[in-house]
Amino acid sequence: MKKTRSAIDNQTTNTETDLIPLNQVDETDAAALAEVGVIVDARQRSGTYIQRDHKPLCIMAQNEGLELLPIAQALEMYPWVRENYYWNLVSPNQDEITQHCAAQKVPQGFFIRVKKGVKIDKPCQASLYMAHTNITQAIHNIIILEEGAELHLITGCVSQHQVHTGLHYAVSEHYIGKHATLTSTMIHSWGPEVIVRPHAGTSVEEGGTFVNNYVSLRPAGDILSRPTTWLNGKGASAKYFTVILGSKGSEITTGGDVYLNAEGTSAEIAHRGVCTGGHLNQEGLLIGNAPCRAHVDCAGMLVDPGVDGYIESIPGLRATHPDARMSHEASIGKIAPEEVEYLQSRGIEEREAISMIIRGFLDADIEGLGPELDARIAEIAELAGHGE
Repeated sequence: MKKTRSAIDNQTTNTETDLIPLNQVDETDAAALAEVGVIVDARQRSGTYIQRDHKPLCIMAQNEGLELLPIAQALEMYPWVRENYYWNLVSPNQDEITQHCAAQKVPQGFFIRVKKGVKIDKPCQASLYMAHTNITQAIHNIIILEEGAELHLITGCVSQHQVHTGLHYAVSEHYIGKHATLTSTMIHSWGPEVIVRPHAGTSVEEGGTFVNNYVSLRPAGDILSRPTTWLNGKGASAKYFTVILGSKGSEITTGGDVYLNAEGTSAEIAHRGVCTGGHLNQEGLLIGNAPCRAHVDCAGMLVDPGVDGYIESIPGLRATHPDARMSHEASIGKIAPEEVEYLQSRGIEEREAISMIIRGFLDADIEGLGPELDARIAEIAELAGHGE
């Protein structure tokens, strides 16, 4: 693994001082945001939060019962946020990343709350966007779903294509109340030397559901992601679906721990990784502390990874209760030549055939993909099919 630098000096910052309407986002910015599923058509979204470098650019919430604020404003307005939620699931002293985020005089990031019983029909979107090179984004996000609430959040983290270096540090704390459902679709697209360090903690109460979809389209030089989830209420569930493209020079580790602490809890971790170079490490640990069901599945495909490229898969299980039913599997392989030849015999060009096979592999056993995630998977298959 590459060593994490504590910070990169901020050479440039945003000059925006006022928020703008979503439809007034600059065309260059809008193009970068669209790459990660964040769109400027307010009719298709229930809410939007866009942070450009260090400052909010656009904030809007269109549904009653959906509250969307900068985290600094939420902490000022609601003392209970600081007392009960801020740094409650992730320790500010966990490592140098959390220490850096906690040291910010004015916290950056967003606060989302969906009130009791409110079901948000349209997705809410948030973007943490790096428009300048060689900066450090230090983010702290809090998401609260009260009892019976439902939300689909699309979070697009992206750097402009000319941005090659920088640091993205992010702390996210998710609180899912009784019988509430949070679907979080996170799409990343980074410059080749950007270092990414997300730290996430999620608490799920009785009957609550957490679905986390993560896609890395344009992988950063160095990504380390190990979220932690606690299923603390009876019948709580969590599903993690991760789709990664590892390319030359990248160092990527994804995984996470899920603690099944109550009767009837369930968890699933599914990794799909395609390696055209670099190092791709797939991990995941399920801890059964009660009668529960859990499964972890790591699958990788090597597509001309070069001399140094590899995939390493380490699914893990730990049971402390005799009625914990847990299983795991891991597989790594390559595209079979006969599959490509069969598609070519049907008039499909070789690169297109490879892309089709990769697409089928990435879609395998992952249900309920929305259009945004489905489009990003198609892009990964296309890139990998061309060896990028």
